[in-house]
Amino acid sequence: MILGLKLKLNPRKRRNKMNIHIKTAWDHVRRAPFQALAAIFVLMITFFVITIITILGYSSSQVLKYFETRPQIITFLKDDATPEKISSLQNKLEKDNRVSEVSYISKEQALEIYKKATAGNPLLSELVSPSIFPASLEFSLVDLSYANELIGEIKSEDIVDQVGFTASLGGEETLSDVVDRLRNFSNYIKIGGGVFALLLTSTSFLVLIVIIGMRMTTRRGEIEVLDLIGATPGFIRSPIIYEAIIYAISGVFVGWLIALLLVLYATPSLISYFGEIPVVPKDTIKLFGLFGLILGAELFIGLFLAVSGSIMAVSRVKRK
Repeated sequence: MILGLKLKLNPRKRRNKMNIHIKTAWDHVRRAPFQALAAIFVLMITFFVITIITILGYSSSQVLKYFETRPQIITFLKDDATPEKISSLQNKLEKDNRVSEVSYISKEQALEIYKKATAGNPLLSELVSPSIFPASLEFSLVDLSYANELIGEIKSEDIVDQVGFTASLGGEETLSDVVDRLRNFSNYIKIGGGVFALLLTSTSFLVLIVIIGMRMTTRRGEIEVLDLIGATPGFIRSPIIYEAIIYAISGVFVGWLIALLLVLYATPSLISYFGEIPVVPKDTIKLFGLFGLILGAELFIGLFLAVSGSIMAVSRVKRK
């Protein structure tokens, strides 16, 4: 008990004091396992959901980034377009800061692409000639929000026959819908997921305060004795804070670990389904690096909840 007096301690004694607080906190956790499990379970659910929402937000951003860095727009040129006019339009697009990765596809190249696509049926390749394929300019955008505006400008060019999105996304008539759906999907995940995560975090914070408050009430006599013999507020508060930290670290780690195992299990199927779209990192080191960053952020949030919640619970009980 004398350790609670306001004495100047050397580093070794401070470590011993911290060890005493941690041991005391662990003993309190063991004495009330059901309350501890309740706190850990709520925190586990919260940080499991936060981890999944973070991964979904990352995946939606990667989908948008993928389509923003691929040649999504194809400008089909008229048959009478001269090389000079084609070169002029290509240079114009290359200088436009809204455009990236401009490439010219000649009729012969278009035929080769068609032959590769129909390699399983040679008869289809024999029935066509380069003359039926229009030359085209393909390019990607810095940002999908420029798509409608830029397509309107390109369609006004006299050598342009028609403009459309890449086949994987649909034709020109669905362009506006595609852009809106991609952006709305990403925004719904980020905003909706953020609100849901905030609600769960608030619930965990309140549950933590209630459980710590209950533990404080059962130890009121011990706290009063410590206060009477001159224990500092920090000495009284430390075991309670460490107890909350044990709850937080356990809940964060278990929730994060379950989410990690779930994503690892689903990753082969996701990669197979989405193909080239990197919805999750294909490299194992990058995947674990992403989850490491998430764990670090969640531990910070969990520790903040534990420390602030326990301090609020202590001050609330002491006022009674």
